[in-house]
Amino acid sequence: MKIIKRNGAEENFNDNKIRIAITKANNSVDEAVRMTQLQIDRITESVVIACEALGRASTVEEIQDLVEKKIMAHGAFEVAKNYITYRYTRSLVRKSNTTDDKILSLIECNNEEAKQENSNKNPVVNSTQRDYMAGEVSRDLTNRILLPPDIVDAHNEGIIHFHDSDYFAQHMHNCDLVNLEDMLQNGTVITGTLIERPHSFSTACNIATQIIAQVASNQYGGQSISLTHLAPFVQVSREKIRRSVEEELGGVSLSEEKLTEITEKRLREEIRRGVQTIQYQVVTLLTTNGQAPFVTVFMYLGEAKNEQERADLALIIEEVLLQRYQGVKNEKGIWVTPAFPKLIYVLEEDNIHEDSKYWYLTELAAKCTAKRMVPDYISEKKMLELKVDKNGDGHCYTCMGCRSFLTPYVDENGQPKYYGRFNQGVVTINLVDIALSSGGDKEKFWKIFDERLELCHRALLCRHERLKGTLSDAAPILWQYGALARLNKGETIDKLLYGGYSTISLGYAGLYECVKYMTGKSHTDPEATPFALDVMEKMNAACRGWKAEHNIDFSLYGTPLESTTYKFAKTLQRRFGVIPGVTDKGYITNSYHVHVTEEIDAFEKLQFEAQFQHLSPGGAISYVEVPNMQQNIPAVLQVMKFIYDNIIYAELNTKSDYCQECGFDGEIEIVEEDGKLIWHCPNCGNTDQDKMNVARRTCGYIGTQYWNQGRTQEIKERVLHL
Repeated sequence: MKIIKRNGAEENFNDNKIRIAITKANNSVDEAVRMTQLQIDRITESVVIACEALGRASTVEEIQDLVEKKIMAHGAFEVAKNYITYRYTRSLVRKSNTTDDKILSLIECNNEEAKQENSNKNPVVNSTQRDYMAGEVSRDLTNRILLPPDIVDAHNEGIIHFHDSDYFAQHMHNCDLVNLEDMLQNGTVITGTLIERPHSFSTACNIATQIIAQVASNQYGGQSISLTHLAPFVQVSREKIRRSVEEELGGVSLSEEKLTEITEKRLREEIRRGVQTIQYQVVTLLTTNGQAPFVTVFMYLGEAKNEQERADLALIIEEVLLQRYQGVKNEKGIWVTPAFPKLIYVLEEDNIHEDSKYWYLTELAAKCTAKRMVPDYISEKKMLELKVDKNGDGHCYTCMGCRSFLTPYVDENGQPKYYGRFNQGVVTINLVDIALSSGGDKEKFWKIFDERLELCHRALLCRHERLKGTLSDAAPILWQYGALARLNKGETIDKLLYGGYSTISLGYAGLYECVKYMTGKSHTDPEATPFALDVMEKMNAACRGWKAEHNIDFSLYGTPLESTTYKFAKTLQRRFGVIPGVTDKGYITNSYHVHVTEEIDAFEKLQFEAQFQHLSPGGAISYVEVPNMQQNIPAVLQVMKFIYDNIIYAELNTKSDYCQECGFDGEIEIVEEDGKLIWHCPNCGNTDQDKMNVARRTCGYIGTQYWNQGRTQEIKERVLHL
């Protein structure tokens, strides 16, 4: 069994330390009120049993809480008082400097929480450590100075989650829909260098990767670009290549057919090189926060302005899918699944039927998903139906990163606008805590819900106020040179924060556990579903009210819990104990999702979750867990067709692993060893994470750097839906 120390370091559980601490407190009181050695031993044993029952590593604070309760349960109140006084005194000493221990543990690479905080960050490398160190300082400033104490306390107690507090001290936001078209067509500036309109497709791809890196270094969340914005440069290269071929011929006459054949062959090679630039630069670039850019590449034929551009876009999409299907080579030279860029493929009338013109792309996408977990799928049909602007027109567009969706927006000219917009930030409400705090009393539940929503409202306004007054000079690539806007130097970004141009997100987590506690049933049960929908409507109504009050586009967001799923689970166990079916896991369920252990088929799951996805306009994604589907592509295509007809946005989760010790390329297992979940090669027994490549869908993105114990348990317990 393990224990997590205050600085995040992990060590083996030692029950003798508990016994010694109790003995010291016992010896500090008069002999007449001291406990016997037998009582001390029994308290120690009961604390150990309680820690084992948690099914995860306990924290020092949790153990000390248990010790207090057990001492008092034995009636040794004087001993308990001295023990509590000692804890309080030590707490005051620690608060005199809140960051040193954590920073030192980061540098020495023994902070287990930091190691597993982000499944796409390698905590060993200097650049990541530097970001984490800066983050600790920023978080300390945020907690002590910048945020109201009650919001900090609510965050620390797991009542809400104030996302990315390690970036809050700076005037930064989280997600972007990059206006790549403006930057490529009209030029941009990168670190003081003018970048003019590119004269070839490959150059456009190279510039795009530089833009991606710059954007990622000036915000802290996901970003998306569209391949449609690269498509016009295919024709630029085609004309350039044709001129080059004609010059090489030196007046020798060739038939138009032969000239076109040579041109198109060379053009294909340039498209291959350009796409390879995006693929390899994205996975090898390190941004200022020590990780590859969290970038999503959008593939939507319907965005093309004409048939030629659509055909050229199809060429790019095909090459992107072919290269992702192949993968990238790991350090051993083996083809493995990369985490980035995330790919989204739009299902539309031109590619969803066997007789559609671009059906071949959909077949290729299915093969790629079966092997590499991407692309994910957006239904044009459902988006046009559900993403409707004030003029009554439906729109299909990409999310910002893994799932954060903008709400429909019409500019001052009456034109829809999505590229160049962004999200201001996220605060997530813990629905499970509301339910447990109510004790199952529904009247009390709705009252507490109102109080917690108001807390989130104030926390979100803190995010908004932090961005107000930000000068465009803070991030020129975003605010001055086209990624999000073309503001003047010295101009504030304030006008972009109001009127729906940007969004701000109320996240939510644990709908399943909330409903389970309040009704005794899963939210998939027809008797419990209405209550679940009432909870969703309650949050949407709050967002509508806040929007009307402030002219800020508050939107409900299905939070992609990563490390927070573990944090919420731990705080719930500490506050309410272990409740079967509610707090007995090391994780709580993402947003509205069906619980990972619930037996349900893929089609029923997608259909059920579609109604909740629609009620999460600020972003959401659904998934189905599937076995190896590489030999069953027709089944993948069947799921994709179902997505097209039933749900806005969904993905298929498969496994894509490799053991560097023995060459095994099946599924790396999760096993328990000494009370801790570890990754294990079923072929050779290798448990060295540095000698295996594991890729799992974490919460929209693919993760490749492993996960905390709560998320690892959640991954282990996922049932197949197909």
